[in-house]
Amino acid sequence: MSNLLRKADGTQGKVHDITPETAGWGYVGFALYRLAAGDRVSEATGENEAILVIVEGKAQITASGQDWGVMGARMDVFERTPPHCLYVPNGDTWEAVATTDCTLAVCRAPGKGGHKAQRLGPEGIELTPRGKGTNTRYVNNIAMEARDVADSLLVTEVFTPAGHWSSYPSHRHDEDDFPRMTYLEETYYHRLNPAQGFGIQRVYTEDGSLDETMAVKNHDLVLVPKGHHPCGAPYGYDMYYLNVMAGPLRKWRFQNDPDHDWIAQRDA
Repeated sequence: MSNLLRKADGTQGKVHDITPETAGWGYVGFALYRLAAGDRVSEATGENEAILVIVEGKAQITASGQDWGVMGARMDVFERTPPHCLYVPNGDTWEAVATTDCTLAVCRAPGKGGHKAQRLGPEGIELTPRGKGTNTRYVNNIAMEARDVADSLLVTEVFTPAGHWSSYPSHRHDEDDFPRMTYLEETYYHRLNPAQGFGIQRVYTEDGSLDETMAVKNHDLVLVPKGHHPCGAPYGYDMYYLNVMAGPLRKWRFQNDPDHDWIAQRDA
C-alpha cells in the first residue's frame, strides 16, 4: 500500500493521527476522532495552533478557558451545509464531549501566538461553486488566505459531484518561491456517498520521480508532500474531502501542470 494513503485505525476513537514526524515533513498535522454520544476527548495544542472542524454531528466544546456551547448542525457531511469550526491557538487546550455521534477533525500546524480562540463557522462560510462542466465542484472555505484567522493553517472543504474531477487541472505548490509559488504540505480526508464507494487520487511530479494513483475509500487520508494531486469521483458516488495545508508562508500560490494548463486557460 502506498505510504501516501493512510487507512483509518478502526471505526471509533482517534482513527487518524498524522504528525510531521509520521508524515515525514515539517508543518501539517491532522487527527480525526469518530465519537459516540457521551465520548470525551481533549488535547493540548503545544507548539501548534488547531482548527477543530465538526465534520458531522454535535459536540460540547471548551477551549481557552471558555465554554463554546454545543457546536455542529449537519448530521451528514453530504448535507453540504457550512461546518461549525473553532480556532484554538498554540499553548492552549481544548475538550470535546460528543452530544450525538460525531466526526471531529483536528487540523494542526505551527502556531505563532498571533490569533485568539474564535469561531470560524458556520458564520462566514458560504458554499461556492468552482470550475466548469465536469470540473465543477463546491467549496466551503473555512480558513483560506482571505480570512486572517490563523498563523499557518489553510483549511477548506470540497464537494465533488459524481462523475466530476477536482483539484484539477493538476496543480502543485511545492516550492518556496513566492509570489510564483508557495510551499504547502497538504492532507486530504476523504468521504464517499454512498459510503461503499471509492474515488481516485493521483499524486505525481512532472519528472516522474513520484507517480502514485490511489483508490480512496470512506475515511481514507491522502498525504501530498509534493507534486500534482487531482481527484476523480466515479459515476454514482459523490466525493467530499477536507483539505489542510501549511508551510512557511500562509499563502496559496500554485502552478498548473504545463501539459494540462490549456484547460485552465480555456475556462478562464
